[in-house]
Amino acid sequence: MSTGLADKGLVHSELQDDTLRLTLNRPQRHNALVPELLKALNQHLQEAQRLQPRCLVLAAGGRSFSTGGDVQAFYEVPRAQRPAYARALVGDLHEAMLRLVQLPCPVIARVQGMVTGGSCGLLLASDLVAMHQDAHWAPWYTVVGFTPDGGWSTLMADCIGRHRTLAVHLLNRPITAEKAVSWGLADAALSSTEALDQTLADWTAQLASRSGTAMQTTLKRLRPSADQVRAALDIELEDFVAQIGTAEAERRMQSFLGKTSPHIDEADYGAV
Repeated sequence: MSTGLADKGLVHSELQDDTLRLTLNRPQRHNALVPELLKALNQHLQEAQRLQPRCLVLAAGGRSFSTGGDVQAFYEVPRAQRPAYARALVGDLHEAMLRLVQLPCPVIARVQGMVTGGSCGLLLASDLVAMHQDAHWAPWYTVVGFTPDGGWSTLMADCIGRHRTLAVHLLNRPITAEKAVSWGLADAALSSTEALDQTLADWTAQLASRSGTAMQTTLKRLRPSADQVRAALDIELEDFVAQIGTAEAERRMQSFLGKTSPHIDEADYGAV
């Protein structure tokens, strides 16, 4: 049985054979995060709690999974209002992450292209991550003038260690799909879209054959506790809000968007 929403809105939902697939749908902006998209995502995640699927697949349309908070949207908000905008936006992202880590079913992320900034938090909150081999993670915080959100300074460090996390942030180093697998941030790096989709099909079929109650208990024991995640994300939120209203953040956003100087130099995008 398959039930899906009409192809309107910023998040599509489809339930098929006890697998719920949520697809970010802002491809013309690389699925960059804006309040409307995150509110839609949270509504669908709330519905997922009611539907109780066997597993949830989090995917995205277009060339990229998501490029994090939409810098252009941040810049268009008057500077005095940016802290309030940031609190709402990052708060909604963190709410989505908390919903993911509390779902009573496995969460699989399907990743293509870029996944940057806070959007990486959606992957950190997932249980299995399948990436196209050309996909990559990247922070961009020190370039754009923001501070880490989405678990980049907390959940990320728990996964790959403090020194690796610092190097990724300070040097703005991208994390390739293969490196994400070797570091424990992802579970597969696939050579084609077909291989990526086949892997997802294999995983969802395997999960459908497992004991539901045993999986729920396993998730409870191995996921970070929601209270721990919430406390860590709350600290990131306060840092982000404090930074977004500064003159430094204003200048960096202007530079990133090409408002006052050429776009980010290649030197700002460090090599792995």
